[in-house]
Amino acid sequence: MATESQTPATGDHDGNPAAEAAEAVHGHEVPAGTSEVAHHGGEGGGLPQFRFEYWGGQIVWLLILFAILYFLFARVFTPRYRKIVETRQATIAGALEEARRVQADADAQAQAVKAEIDQARGNARRMVADANAKAAAELAQKQAAEDARLNAELEAAEQRIRAMRDSAMSNVEAVATDTAQAIVEKLTGAAVTPAEAGALRAARS
Repeated sequence: MATESQTPATGDHDGNPAAEAAEAVHGHEVPAGTSEVAHHGGEGGGLPQFRFEYWGGQIVWLLILFAILYFLFARVFTPRYRKIVETRQATIAGALEEARRVQADADAQAQAVKAEIDQARGNARRMVADANAKAAAELAQKQAAEDARLNAELEAAEQRIRAMRDSAMSNVEAVATDTAQAIVEKLTGAAVTPAEAGALRAARS
């Protein structure tokens, strides 16, 4: 009976080597559909991804992978990227704000320095003007004092000159009187008094 049961099974393979090999390995009869698939696979030799019967599983796996990638992008990558971008924008904005603040401080300090320089220049000009005015006043005072001293010395010199002139004139008169006396005495042989000699000199002049 065992021989009878095995003979139809062998006859069902119709000389298919792939079916016979599968039956020999598994020890049981291979279904007809399986033998057809094995037979076609042995004949075609193509990739299973391009077979229509595998597209359903491939679409399911594609949907699963798409869902996983979407979840990763939506919950992991995109928030991290957004956080990095926001942090970078905040850093750039902070740096720009700090640069503006530093620039404003520098401008304020420059204005303060300029104001101090202008004030120092004004003070310097005022000090120079005051010094010039003080020097001019001192010079005028010294000039006035020198002029007064020179005027006093000139007045004293004029007084001395007048005194010397008066003295010289008096000496000239005395000499003229003496000369007149001597001339009269020499000419007349008589003594003449100074008053007479003076009167004679006055009468001749």
